[in-house]
Amino acid sequence: MQTPVQKLQLVQGGATPSARDELPILGMTCASCVRRVETALQKVEGVEEASVNFATQRAQVLYDPRRTSRDVLARAVVEAGYEVPAPAPAVRPESVEMDVLGMTCAACVRRIEKALGAVRGVASASVNLALKRAKVTYDPSLTSPAQLAEAVKQAGYQVPDVPRAQGREGSASARGAEAADAAEEKERQVLKRDFLLALVLTVPLLVVAMSHGAIPGSDGPWGRWLQFLLATPVVFGPGWRFFRLAWAALRHRAADMNTLVAMGTGAAWSYSTVALVAPGLFPHAEHGVVPHLYFEAAAAILTFVLLGKLLETRARKRLADAVRGLVALQPKMARVVEGDVERDVPVEALTVGSLVLVRPGERVPMDGEVVRGQSAVDESMLTGESMPVEKGVGAPVFGGTLNQSGALTFRVTRTGGDTALARIVEAVEQAQGSRAPIARLADVVSGIFVPVVLVIATVTFGVWLALDPTSAGLATAVERFVAVLVIACPCALGLATPAAVAVGTGRGAELGVLVKGGAALEAASRIDTVLLDKTGTLTEGRPTLTDVVDLSGEGEEALLALVASVERESEHPVARALVEGAKERAVTLQQPTAFRAEAGFGVEAEVDGRRVRVGTEAWLLQVGVSTLPLEEEADRLSADGRTPSFVAVDGRLAGLVAVADRPAPNARAAVEALQGMGIHVAMVTGDRRRTATAVARELGIHEVHAEVKPEDKARLVAQQREQARTVAMVGDGINDAPALAGAHVGVAIGSGTDIAVAAADVALLRGGVAGLPGALRLARATLRTIRQNLFWAFVYNVIGIPIAAGLLYPWTGWLLSPVLASAAMSLSSVSVLANSLRLRRFHPA
Repeated sequence: MQTPVQKLQLVQGGATPSARDELPILGMTCASCVRRVETALQKVEGVEEASVNFATQRAQVLYDPRRTSRDVLARAVVEAGYEVPAPAPAVRPESVEMDVLGMTCAACVRRIEKALGAVRGVASASVNLALKRAKVTYDPSLTSPAQLAEAVKQAGYQVPDVPRAQGREGSASARGAEAADAAEEKERQVLKRDFLLALVLTVPLLVVAMSHGAIPGSDGPWGRWLQFLLATPVVFGPGWRFFRLAWAALRHRAADMNTLVAMGTGAAWSYSTVALVAPGLFPHAEHGVVPHLYFEAAAAILTFVLLGKLLETRARKRLADAVRGLVALQPKMARVVEGDVERDVPVEALTVGSLVLVRPGERVPMDGEVVRGQSAVDESMLTGESMPVEKGVGAPVFGGTLNQSGALTFRVTRTGGDTALARIVEAVEQAQGSRAPIARLADVVSGIFVPVVLVIATVTFGVWLALDPTSAGLATAVERFVAVLVIACPCALGLATPAAVAVGTGRGAELGVLVKGGAALEAASRIDTVLLDKTGTLTEGRPTLTDVVDLSGEGEEALLALVASVERESEHPVARALVEGAKERAVTLQQPTAFRAEAGFGVEAEVDGRRVRVGTEAWLLQVGVSTLPLEEEADRLSADGRTPSFVAVDGRLAGLVAVADRPAPNARAAVEALQGMGIHVAMVTGDRRRTATAVARELGIHEVHAEVKPEDKARLVAQQREQARTVAMVGDGINDAPALAGAHVGVAIGSGTDIAVAAADVALLRGGVAGLPGALRLARATLRTIRQNLFWAFVYNVIGIPIAAGLLYPWTGWLLSPVLASAAMSLSSVSVLANSLRLRRFHPA
């Protein structure tokens, strides 16, 4: 009998499954017992892995179920001298997905996974930062979804709704996306409200605090109390979230950006409040010197960080929209054929073997095989192929693809999670969830910086108090303690990243580059490999007329007039390209008669009394027309990535016409610019190899991956990452979404699908691929600015902290008062902001 943790793992390629099982073992007393049991298990035929945990008295075994079984494994342990108790009745494991609000970085993901993993009965827990969702597999006899939600809340995060168990095969869609959308929208609204409240209170606070007496009475008691009244609601209202998250981090023995913000604002507000309420505690008060206040520093840093959080929240929303947009491609209803009766049923009601009718302009609801009808189906969402695929009896069709020109009846062959669309959805979710988190430099530094500063401040207080244990000495020790905290207040450190990111992303928006947060900018600055999709990215994404070759002697214009007149009756994209090409050349078209189309071959009609046939070589051979005189020319055009069609007039070969998806304007210049930046460029496309190679040659790209499926694109990205390359994937189609999500940086062409744009980290809103070099240059400039900001922030601390602590006092007599400490702190913040604002002058060229 299988234990609750037993599961099947499919080997790559869908071959033999391996079973993982857990055996309880009694009688182990030391590490030698562990080795003895592991050796006994590993000798069993079919065992791939065996590991024993002495603390839990359990063995984990991965094995081939065709060659061995749990009973055989248990006998091997018993023969080694130990006991394997009979398993308790198996409890079917359940899984649950819950929305989690309040996550900001990879540290949050680790904290939540750790909290969930500590709950008794949890087998596995994974958190997807992009989708803000946690998935937990657990033993329902030991815990419940409500307990799991409580564990997340105890870790310092919010679960908007108590999740419901979904069973082993449950999915988020079963709960419905509406609750998640409502929770996310509520979070954004709360953040927006908090930012606006902080802004309204901080602006007058800055005016009063920085007037330095220019406003009558601002330096007097009423001005000081006004600062308190303006700052306190900001600190304990909108700013409370940072204190709560900092406390949660502290409980888990960690420090992050929330710790920095809470410590800095808390020190500034606390010192200022004491200085306002009890100024006599400070050593210079007896001389009439009024202690300085730092309320404006506390409020300003909170307001700015709230703005950054608001912008990040809006950007992250689009990642979740990627999966929802993919799911929305599948029609909600399907037209089932039962004998002579047609009826609409929910798509979930379809089963393998159901007959479904799809009319022109409708999307295919499920994967299947055509049993009746002919049509052209747009499969670009799956393959990237710009040309529609002709479908006849026996041809496969895929859910979510668009039927264009004819009615099709197909038999359902795959449903649910087995369909091609479902596999793409899964690939996007997995790629987003497994994306290696980009460490934020300030968060990493804060893990060391915060404890060190606290230790320095505490030691400073103790030393000064030991030197003078009187009341005056106590006041001096408090002043030194606060001076250290104020000079080390990580305002500049906290501003270093968000200030540069805010200005960099703002400048990017002005240039038509949408960058979704600081992590995307940081990753984009390190790109050394760019994988470019072909259709719609490097090319225009639609066929256009390129060549007209006349053999009739009547001229190219006359031949094109006959061809376009026939094709005007067809709905095929190639036909539309020929008609549009004729109109661009001011060719006069006539109304054809006796029109007939043969799917996959061509069309024919009578134009002005002449019988015109346009199509493939086989199509013309059916009426005895040889294409031999033009086959060499047709081969040359095909080698150049063009699609030729032969033309016969009144039973004689008259010429050929060709269409192609032409390279986009400035595509070659963009490729050359990327190569000039030291970036390796490769093309990745689902299109035919000959077409892809021709386009790549024209654009100066030397590495081509053609005929690549969507899941293979994502796999190619993973392979590049395994080679220690920092990869950007650029695309515009739904088929690119998994690769966009799996790359270090996914770049979407703004003219492409909403799903591709949503799955990407960077969207080029105008200019197409020509904007990519500028976007990467902007990312490099922004990261360079962040590093400069962090350097200057630490310069002030390295110089200021020893002075504030009084380390130089015995030799120089220097003591840095909190007033000067505040000035130094403000100067560091101003330098960081000024340096960041230089990005506004960035030019992509």
